[in-house]
Amino acid sequence: MLFSSCDILNDMMNQANSVANLKNCQFSLKNVNNVNVAGVNVKNLSQGNLTAADVVKLVAAYQSKKVPLSMNVNMDVKNPTAQEAALSVLDWILAIDGKDMASGTNKQRYTIKPSTTSTVPLGVNTDLGDMFSQKGLEALKTFASSFTNEGISSKVGLRIKPSLVAGGTTIPYPGYIKLEKKTGAK
Repeated sequence: MLFSSCDILNDMMNQANSVANLKNCQFSLKNVNNVNVAGVNVKNLSQGNLTAADVVKLVAAYQSKKVPLSMNVNMDVKNPTAQEAALSVLDWILAIDGKDMASGTNKQRYTIKPSTTSTVPLGVNTDLGDMFSQKGLEALKTFASSFTNEGISSKVGLRIKPSLVAGGTTIPYPGYIKLEKKTGAK
């Protein structure tokens, strides 16, 4: 029983150290993929490869002022240390063209091995109806054409607030970290 208690205590200390090491990690916006507006792939839209069904979907969404956007935003977490790091909770805010469009919380645990970079995917679903009703269909075209083949857009920004969970207590990072990747940047 004594060994069991020591093993549990050691495990808890290792977890706490992994979570605490998150403060040494570097965060960056890697890319955005699987971008769909009103069920139409943005790549098709930006390349002018629209079917008649795609046009009907886009026009119907625009007229209804409900323009659903879904995409995966991928964030890299680089652990430059010799110790494992752990990410337990991540609050995020997604901005498009400088306007906050969606927010959420990712509660999936990620372990970032020493001296490695791990990708953390965030699934985003929001409505762009307000944005396009104010700026018109030209805004949709501009948004779609802002994406490079690598999934980078100067229009998309992300703010994150990682939190540490230790001993059942959540300790948030003191403020948001702003992540942006400019078009053409590697």
